[in-house]
Amino acid sequence: MKKLLLLGPLIFLTACMVGPKYQRPPVSVPQVYRAQMTAATAASLGNEKWWEVYQDPILVQLIHTALTRNYDLRIAATRVIESQSALGITRANQFPFVNVGAGIFSQRNAKITKIFPAYKINAGRVDLSVIWDLDFWGKYRRETQAARAELLATEWGQRAVVSSLVSSVATAYFQLRALDDELEIARRTLSARQESLRLILVLEKNGSASQLDVSQAQELVDAAAEAIPELERQIQQQENLIRNLLGEDPGPVPRGRPLTEQPAPARVPAGLPSELLERRPDIRMAEANLVAANARIGVVKAALFPDISLTGTGGFESFALNKLISTSGEMWNGAVNLTQPVFEAGALRAGVRLARAQWQEMVLTYQQTIQQAFVQVSNALIACQKDREYRRQQQKLAQAAEEADRLSTVLYRNGGASYLQVLTSETNYFAAELNLVQAQLNERLALVELYQALGGGWQQ
Repeated sequence: MKKLLLLGPLIFLTACMVGPKYQRPPVSVPQVYRAQMTAATAASLGNEKWWEVYQDPILVQLIHTALTRNYDLRIAATRVIESQSALGITRANQFPFVNVGAGIFSQRNAKITKIFPAYKINAGRVDLSVIWDLDFWGKYRRETQAARAELLATEWGQRAVVSSLVSSVATAYFQLRALDDELEIARRTLSARQESLRLILVLEKNGSASQLDVSQAQELVDAAAEAIPELERQIQQQENLIRNLLGEDPGPVPRGRPLTEQPAPARVPAGLPSELLERRPDIRMAEANLVAANARIGVVKAALFPDISLTGTGGFESFALNKLISTSGEMWNGAVNLTQPVFEAGALRAGVRLARAQWQEMVLTYQQTIQQAFVQVSNALIACQKDREYRRQQQKLAQAAEEADRLSTVLYRNGGASYLQVLTSETNYFAAELNLVQAQLNERLALVELYQALGGGWQQ
């Protein structure tokens, strides 16, 4: 048996691994991103930590809470533990399975005849059994490679959840601050229009304004008033959304800096496109799945070859318990088993074709993920540039609408304009202010989108 067990490591050391060796498939990587605003350098917004990008203390605290309590992230962390355990189970197949056994046997038989008197037997046994399925063709090593790659894919999947969660909290928070600004505008506008209505009523009483003017002034008040409950509804629902991302029950959310004080840099470094392949979690996860699929080809190919296993048992057995551990009680046996598939009705060959097709699917998925990543970065860069230009123009429009509203009010009070002109300018100014808030929001959401597209947010 000792010679048999020593034969195992020798065979193992001379064994081979069938199946293809992994090589990263070719991908098309552009030299620069479309609409890249800075020169292509190693510096990239995607390399920054999320608390360096989002500098609002309240937002930082909200993200920190989400990373601790969010259920999606906790589920992703549990999947990593599951993959680690699966890897341990798979890797164990490469080694021998050893069992130790012991037993005591006692039996007394009654007297049958004078020739066969009563007798008593006491026996004991201690043994060690070994079963080793030799990994001569690399089947279990390929399975371990696949399990290790799947673990890596799960870890990158967890980082993708982190990146998405950071982006979702920042997006929801900026949207909440925009709704706060819109509510403030609506309340301020309502107060101003109520004051105008009181003035019109005084003028109408003195014969300087018509009933039409009063009706139009009341229309402005009602238009501003109806916006307030709708905005309050949206704010409370947005707070509930943020609390859900935080893994908490619905409730209020603290506020930090106003929307206009949130960082919105004029130029954002995008970095080298080639670095995106190493930084984006979804790309790394897709490649890890590709590595696993490549290893699975070796697993199914190894099934075409003979299966070699060693079995052996050694120990002591004696009818005298006091002589159980002795040379005379020594016993052992050993065997080498070889099994070769002969007829499987084409199942094994079909398994190889299936594994190759799955590998090809993973190749296409990997290449598609990379292409989509470059599109997302380019779209985010374009959004950063154009949303900033739109916000500047909208700011000018809001200033012009404010001036027109002021002048029309002055002219009306001095008899130089009708109240219809006041109504029009008031309506335009209110809409321009709301549009400006939306433009300011879009400018900051474009930065959030770009940061995530560049693979940022998961770094801790």
